Amino acid sequence: MPQIDTTLNYCLAHSSPLGRYFVDLERETHLRTLAPQMLSGEYQGQLLRFFSFMLRPRRVLEIGSFTGYTALCMAEGLAEDGVLHTIEANDELAWVIQKHIQLAGMEKKIKLHLGDAAKVIPMLDEMFDLVFLDAGKLDYPPHYELALAKMRPGGFLLADNVLWDGKVVSGGEDETTCALRAFNDFVQQDERVENLLLPLRDGLMMVRKR
Repeated sequence: MPQIDTTLNYCLAHSSPLGRYFVDLERETHLRTLAPQMLSGEYQGQLLRFFSFMLRPRRVLEIGSFTGYTALCMAEGLAEDGVLHTIEANDELAWVIQKHIQLAGMEKKIKLHLGDAAKVIPMLDEMFDLVFLDAGKLDYPPHYELALAKMRPGGFLLADNVLWDGKVVSGGEDETTCALRAFNDFVQQDERVENLLLPLRDGLMMVRKR
């Protein structure tokens, strides 16, 4: 583990830093929320940002906003007429998300939806180029299906935390670990997609719709 931490620190030291408002948002997340570890952080955030810049998506869907960090990362790479829809179930976080969207000048690029993603997604009259799945882990299967139906062929879906602190590999049997292990197995067998699981941070499943 120390070797992994040392390598990650080296990678961070040789990666371009994110903008100042990401530093401010990370600080506020640690000050104002009970579970700041849910924040993706600079390294994964920069990966999502680069991924968005490579795709130049017109429509992005994020399921699970938390405090808006990853939404801001992906919004930077949107096409000129692009829009990112982000869904957050916890309405108590709305003020933090909206505050930092405004500070970043992204009010026209990011649309926040508060509520149950299972109800919000069917109401979105969009076809998405990129989806980031990072809400409740037990809800990954239904959210995956709803999102896949709203994705164009060739679109990408990224599911976060699929290694669950390594428990999916080490034999953990708690409810969340079992659910994520089943989700990973399902994606691996899903003939509608091709996939790549990255051991980045807490595991990132990359899915491309055929």
